[in-house]
Amino acid sequence: MTSPGPADTAAELADALTRAMKRIRRRTMQRLEPYGITPAQARALRTLAHAPGCESAETMRLSELAERLRIAPRSATTVVDALEEAGLVARTPDPADRRAVRLVLTTAGHGALERISQVRHEVAQQYFGPVSPAEQDSLLRALRHAEEAYEAGTTP
Repeated sequence: MTSPGPADTAAELADALTRAMKRIRRRTMQRLEPYGITPAQARALRTLAHAPGCESAETMRLSELAERLRIAPRSATTVVDALEEAGLVARTPDPADRRAVRLVLTTAGHGALERISQVRHEVAQQYFGPVSPAEQDSLLRALRHAEEAYEAGTTP
């Protein structure tokens, strides 16, 4: 029996990452469900929170959010509608363009972010806890390197 080649190892790694992400996502979704937050909403809240100026009254435009989330503007509108209905986000007029709207995290939105962060941390700890810190560091470095190469277009 021959050992797997690099292509086989890369494919197995891709499969393992897919399984891991599905499990982590499913568990995170289950843990966020009591708070009424979907994974898409959690992503949107985290994206808004990490936007420049998130502490001011002018966070970002809806179109910017859609672009950063890599989703269609209509899908972003649906997510923001639900966040606004839940009181986690508010829409404010853009002072530079009357037709545009800016999104602002509310106090409740900041509280939801804390819960999301806690759940993400706990789920990650549960999944990666059995892996040594050194192995976690190696895996993280390898994934960052692969992502950088992919983004730079240097992968075959």
